[in-house]
Amino acid sequence: MTFIIAEAGVNHNGDIKLAEKLINVASKSGADAIKFQAWKAKNLVTHNAPLATYQKINTSGFNNQYEMLKQLELKESDHIYLKSRCEEMNIEYLSSAFDLEGLDMLNRLGLGKLKIPSGEITNLPFLKKAGSIDWEIILSTGMSDINEIKDALYWLKFSGKKRENISILQCTTQYPAPFKSINLSAMKTLSRTFNTKIGYSDHTNGITAAIAAVAMGAQIIEKHITLDRNLEGP
Repeated sequence: MTFIIAEAGVNHNGDIKLAEKLINVASKSGADAIKFQAWKAKNLVTHNAPLATYQKINTSGFNNQYEMLKQLELKESDHIYLKSRCEEMNIEYLSSAFDLEGLDMLNRLGLGKLKIPSGEITNLPFLKKAGSIDWEIILSTGMSDINEIKDALYWLKFSGKKRENISILQCTTQYPAPFKSINLSAMKTLSRTFNTKIGYSDHTNGITAAIAAVAMGAQIIEKHITLDRNLEGP
């Protein structure tokens, strides 16, 4: 059975009512979980960090990354509320953390799983704390090489995480990712090298790549969702 994660990401645009609607459609679609993101903008970017090209195209009114991320930031009370809505709708609530404060907050929520985003795969303090908490780890690998993945797994296990409680996702960090860049065969390399559960975080358009990944043995699929491609937001 493949575990399907509907990645809400920041597609709620900072609006809790929109986040609720995303939970509702993810539950009705049959997804096993829906995933949000936990961060403090002040911990991630400087006040003059420039927007990425796709963010400039898809948003308006923001002068930099800090302004955009601050608008999209969810408070702890928001996460608590959204988790309760997930329980009512019979879908698992998940989140990525991007800083140590986020890890602490998600731990207080009592989540059974943690998604480590690609950008934190070389963040040693983050990995050590994540590995010490009693939850399953889903590790995304966008932009990383095999040695960085090896080091990340070392520190997760050094901090107390057992191999059977770690899954690794092949991921191409492009939005959207062209088919020529997705390299699904990397899942086989990851499985053979690290002997963990494997999956695929899909940034392509459509569902073809996700279906192919399942056929190749993916035990987890993560796919971004939105209610409307014409909505504001990055």
